Amino acid sequence: MKLNPLYMPVRELGKHIREGKISPVELTEFFLGRLEKLGPDFNAVVTVTRERALSQARKAEKEIEAGLYRGPLHGIPYGAKDLLATKGIPTTWGAAPFRNQVFDYDAAVIGKLSKAGAILCAKLAMIELAGGMGYKQPFASFTGPPKNPWNPCMWTGGSSSGSGAAVCAGLLPFALGSETWGSILSPANNCGVAGLRPTYGRVSRHGAMALCWTLDKLGPLCLTADDCGLVLEAISGPDPDDPTTVDEDWRYKPSAKRRLRLGVPKGVADDAQEDVRICFEEALNVLRKISTIREFEFPDMPYEAITRTILNAEASSAFDEFTESGKTSELTAPEDHYGPYARTVVLAKDYLRALRLRGVMARVVDEIMARFDAVVAPSSKRMATPIDQEFRKAAPGTTKDPMGAIGNGAGLPSISVPSGFTRSGLPVGIQFMGRAYDENIIICIAGAYQSLTDWHRRHPKTA
Repeated sequence: MKLNPLYMPVRELGKHIREGKISPVELTEFFLGRLEKLGPDFNAVVTVTRERALSQARKAEKEIEAGLYRGPLHGIPYGAKDLLATKGIPTTWGAAPFRNQVFDYDAAVIGKLSKAGAILCAKLAMIELAGGMGYKQPFASFTGPPKNPWNPCMWTGGSSSGSGAAVCAGLLPFALGSETWGSILSPANNCGVAGLRPTYGRVSRHGAMALCWTLDKLGPLCLTADDCGLVLEAISGPDPDDPTTVDEDWRYKPSAKRRLRLGVPKGVADDAQEDVRICFEEALNVLRKISTIREFEFPDMPYEAITRTILNAEASSAFDEFTESGKTSELTAPEDHYGPYARTVVLAKDYLRALRLRGVMARVVDEIMARFDAVVAPSSKRMATPIDQEFRKAAPGTTKDPMGAIGNGAGLPSISVPSGFTRSGLPVGIQFMGRAYDENIIICIAGAYQSLTDWHRRHPKTA
């Protein structure tokens, strides 16, 4: 190859492919090599799909040579979290009892990326059953604890752990993840990459493992906010096989530049770890160059209780047959052997009350957010935790953060991008949460922030 594709954004790779400077086959071989060599170092990969990838790459190369260019993802390798069905390839859900599970169809997002010309190179590691059994530490995947490329002794974040590690370590240009509550933003924060949680219903979940039907969302992890927009356009849109999808085609068109209106929840970083708080304050100083920032308060509501009740009730139902089979004893994390049984005691009246309150929550939050282009907060109040530590133990002095409960409970889009490093050399992120269906706005804001900083251009040293 004439150019080194390592850590090259998707848009740039696409330009070089279109101009013939990089071959889809050469590019695919390059990333297959990194997946096979380095993937095990981070417990990031379940299955390398070499045969399928090279077949797709050869097809892409012939099409591009014939002038049949499909767009910016044509010939671009990627990886998919292993809860997405792939025809003829194991889809393990990160769990030992399902390690030999094979579907005879592709998930909707896999099919859409194939249509866009992207090349599936790997099924990526994840926390078993996407954390649906109540895990509390990184040793909750049959492929081993996910290791952070910045420091293998630290966690990548869950449950899209392999997706975050793969992009961070330069094993792939982008990856697909899923979020029910934090599983895209958490690895984006811990690994120092961009992660986009779309509006609920923006992306079809047909062919994806169900954890919580009214909270699950699929989205990309990439090197830049701009790349997230390119991938989201390819995977979004209505799908008759998923009746929750929005009946409109979404196009990536970042909003016109103007002075932005950003809101910061009062005291949102006061109890964050010191390094996280400092990075957030410095990020706000950068954002003041392009925006007006105002503090505000979300109304007092039981956001976490509402969202947690819905999650527990629906997860219990989704895994009812598995729980009743007794196969939870075959899971990797000890706490996952009994965790699902606790969720079966959620009362129907409590679930219904939570659903009604979620409607109130969504209206109240939208009224607040209508004042701003986006709400800004740390992606997490803490940096990556040690791989041998229970991550659910709050950092000293921190309290629970309602942003995840509000964003996921109300189905709102949010994007996390890198915003600095701690003194120990770990990345931290900043998130921009928007109103429903405002992905173009938050991607534009995150992109504007990245144009003023270089955090996203810093990468760990890998082989």
